[in-house]
Amino acid sequence: MNNLHKWKILSSQMLIDHPLCQVRQDEIELPNGKVIDDYFVNIKPDIALILPITNNQEIVFVRQYRHAVGEFFIELPAGRFNADEEGAEAAALRELREETGYMAGNVQKIGTLYDKPSKDTNQIHLFLAENVVKVGEQENLDVTEEIEVILIPINAVFDKIIQGEISVAGTVAALFLGLRLRGVF
Repeated sequence: MNNLHKWKILSSQMLIDHPLCQVRQDEIELPNGKVIDDYFVNIKPDIALILPITNNQEIVFVRQYRHAVGEFFIELPAGRFNADEEGAEAAALRELREETGYMAGNVQKIGTLYDKPSKDTNQIHLFLAENVVKVGEQENLDVTEEIEVILIPINAVFDKIIQGEISVAGTVAALFLGLRLRGVF
């Protein structure tokens, strides 16, 4: 039997309501009766992330600068999307094409994760794409996107994770789930 209880929202107000950033302040009552008047929630759009594998058994990664941390990261192609305007799979394929110039043959969903459910509302939808081929150049990049496309052989990926060269949580999770699905380990 589950003895856990949801928190009760006593009041809620939007502190920041910008198309790219929404922050809500909730006043909540915990199951023990304690009231917290400054619980902040980041309302974020869902993310579509794709693990693209070529016929040569290479994974198509992107390398880009991430300003919040001030560093460059190797990641799988991904981006936010509005679920009212496009589905997660369509968004993942769009991001793959825009960020890398590659298109996918076979695509399948490998999972849906929450990155930080204590403070963020969004989900990360993970997809595996096989038989990906380069069909063009990058296109429709956002003004903040300067992206280098990198191909890494599947058999080198886990070493790069262990060495800290690949360290973004959603990317690491997609690699483990997708490569496990393919029977790599």
